[in-house]
Amino acid sequence: MQKISPFLWFHDNAEEAVAFYLAIFKEGKVLRKTRYAEVPSEDRPPCPPAGTVMTVEFELFGQKYTALNGGPIFTFNEAISFVVSCET
Repeated sequence: MQKISPFLWFHDNAEEAVAFYLAIFKEGKVLRKTRYAEVPSEDRPPCPPAGTVMTVEFELFGQKYTALNGGPIFTFNEAISFVVSCET
């Protein structure tokens, strides 16, 4: 079992990002998607409409990741990086 799984926060383009990663790294696949549920507006903070993708769990070379459409509260930036080892 994988002990640590990177969790990547996106504003609203998690699916697009995952598609990009899977296009580059052919040894990958989507494992699961979750969607935002309908919640009465008086009971929730602002969030995407019901049915909008919330998370995309995916795998690259056996490593699992989760991409979240979490909104604009935090931004994806250079504070974290991944090193990819290549032959050339």
